[in-house]
Amino acid sequence: MASINSGSRIAAPPASSFPLELVNALSSRKGLEKVRFDSGLLMRLPDFMTPAQEGRIHYHSFFLGPLERLVRESYPITATSIHFSRLHENFTKGSLDAVLLEVSPPDEMGIMSLGPMGTLAGRAMIQAADRVIVQVNPHVPFIHGEDAHVHVDEVDFICDCDRPLFEVPDASPDAAEAKIADFISERIPDGATIQLGIGKLANAIGDRLSGKKDLGIHSEMLTPSLIRLIQEGVATGAKKELHRGKAIGGFSLGGKADYDFLHSNPQVKFYPVSYVNDPAVVAKHSHFISVNNALAIDLTGQAASESLGFSQFSGTGGQLDFVRGARMSLGGMSFLALKSTAGSGSGLISRIRCTLDPGAVITTPRSDVQYIVTEYGIADLDRKSIPDRVRAMIAIAHPAFRDELSREAVASGLVSFSDLQGVKAAA
Repeated sequence: MASINSGSRIAAPPASSFPLELVNALSSRKGLEKVRFDSGLLMRLPDFMTPAQEGRIHYHSFFLGPLERLVRESYPITATSIHFSRLHENFTKGSLDAVLLEVSPPDEMGIMSLGPMGTLAGRAMIQAADRVIVQVNPHVPFIHGEDAHVHVDEVDFICDCDRPLFEVPDASPDAAEAKIADFISERIPDGATIQLGIGKLANAIGDRLSGKKDLGIHSEMLTPSLIRLIQEGVATGAKKELHRGKAIGGFSLGGKADYDFLHSNPQVKFYPVSYVNDPAVVAKHSHFISVNNALAIDLTGQAASESLGFSQFSGTGGQLDFVRGARMSLGGMSFLALKSTAGSGSGLISRIRCTLDPGAVITTPRSDVQYIVTEYGIADLDRKSIPDRVRAMIAIAHPAFRDELSREAVASGLVSFSDLQGVKAAA
């Protein structure tokens, strides 16, 4: 880390491929200041993210995770909003002084794998950087794919590290998430190609697909539940028009068993998200099914999936990429899922709103949404009028809020009172 100077811009892959030891060595440098550091979705806080070190290293996150949300009030974090299909544009040639990577041991040809998260935009970072610095970790799986590797000849500095990869344990869905998973999984036909987002709901949906046949996988994230479908012989990819017989992913975040499965596995190929998330690539698969989460949705279908008001919660990610790709797919469907409420007791609020909170970021415009799903049913908003949208959204709201939402919809001029006659809960 002695090669990093004050005023530098550096970057590193996020989450399970985050090179913590290199970053902590950077944090320990005396006299270093005004360094810009780009990454995201931290699984362990680096040493520089303490109030005592504030101002030395400026952290720019292209996707906030739970740890970033936990510390952002005490340590400044700059959020970057960008579709993952365009993430490589953050790292143009010459824009980085250095990239820090965690890689697998080199094979007999000197090729090292970028690991389960390094494929996200690792090659873009390498091509943008003046210096390439890697830590070789024997726990990093060797990943098959395009732009998923770095050769020793491309590297300026190599050091060693021996630490298990950061893991995210499986979490069981609650009753509402289980019901949402039931609704969505029933709509997924045999032979479909699927994309699932991150979290408990995605895993709950994957777990309900074990009875399907010949599913395909083309997903920004290879979730643990998608990996299980490959292991169970459910996701064969036999019907895919593109990359037939292969599961395609942009990155993976799971547990040790998932990383072990990915190691040198020819069934799975990783590509940078600039390719995986490209709507035109997604659309080449017929019957493509996209499933993602939202934080709140208004009565006309505007989906806020990355902020709570003005407060950044996660990131733009790949949601809109896959919504649009699925809509262009022959027989494709896109689902945005959310529990109908947040909070509890006297603090219970509806996540279906007449109008979103000031500052709420619209991740998916209402003109793009197709199906909205809560534990109370599925609202089909495809090519619907405003009154039809309002009726459908109220029908999948929590029953305790339907009358209030109806009054607000009329008062705001979205609909007339007669438009809401006969509104029933969604099936």
